[in-house]
Amino acid sequence: MTIRSILSALVVLGLAFAAPAAADPALGIWRTSPDDNGNSGHVRIAPCGDRICGTLIRAFDGAGQQVSSDNIGRAIVWDMVPRGGGQYRDGKVWAPDRNRTYNARMQLQGDVLDVSGCVLGICRATRWQRQQ
Repeated sequence: MTIRSILSALVVLGLAFAAPAAADPALGIWRTSPDDNGNSGHVRIAPCGDRICGTLIRAFDGAGQQVSSDNIGRAIVWDMVPRGGGQYRDGKVWAPDRNRTYNARMQLQGDVLDVSGCVLGICRATRWQRQQ
């Protein structure tokens, strides 16, 4: 096998793995709705294996000013399974204002991502707006 054929095979293999992730419409940066304390954030939704995950990349106070937070870099959404039609299921979402993790689902409609979750029969829902 020549170097050229090995490189070609690696490029094809890389494209095969990148294509499903690049095609997912939920990927990008989302602004969360204000929580119970009025705080919000930017969450980067990205592939994590064959699932979708989201990490807090910016935090904002109730006045909309960017603030420092110990939660920057923390997983907010993980293990979401794309189900088609803008639906994501079987994942988890962590709510910083309550320090609770919920069994979650997401529904994408254009530039709006509805995120909902339940734990012990207590459910919450929020609407996120696409930023990028």
